[in-house]
Amino acid sequence: MSACTRFTRLVWKSFLANKGHDVQCFPNLVIHRAIPGELDVSLKIEPYNLNRVETVHGGLILSMTDTLGSLALATKGSYMTGVSVDIGTSFLKPAGRVGDILKARATVTGLGKTLAFTRVDFTNENGDLVAYGNHTKFVGKTAGHPRNVKFSDDGETVIEGELQDID
Repeated sequence: MSACTRFTRLVWKSFLANKGHDVQCFPNLVIHRAIPGELDVSLKIEPYNLNRVETVHGGLILSMTDTLGSLALATKGSYMTGVSVDIGTSFLKPAGRVGDILKARATVTGLGKTLAFTRVDFTNENGDLVAYGNHTKFVGKTAGHPRNVKFSDDGETVIEGELQDID
């Protein structure tokens, strides 16, 4: 497993350890691949992920846009991923029902000294785009965190800092 994938999974583990919103909404999120600036995940849809017409609730997609935007920033080596300043989601078609697998790719589209921009594309099991989101984060205070790392261009190795497991 690449260093980037391992680090991103460690950051996700810290989100779950917080026992907040993420662990309530999508504790079964699976991180499949992470390279610097890009993340691929999947989520098996559970009954608690549905709206009253028994399809994926839009709030789940918006919450995932938030969290996956943050995890996309983790693929760039940031342990602390900033705070949201703007977020939005567009829904194209129903995203699934109980038992379906929802897939997502989160991409860092811009990263400056104070702001970061991400996009998350959601696809169904057939590969159809069902929704997409954009997430802007303030990252001005994330630099210099002792758990930050720097990856090789391909994300295979850490070239600055070291991977530390979450306590």
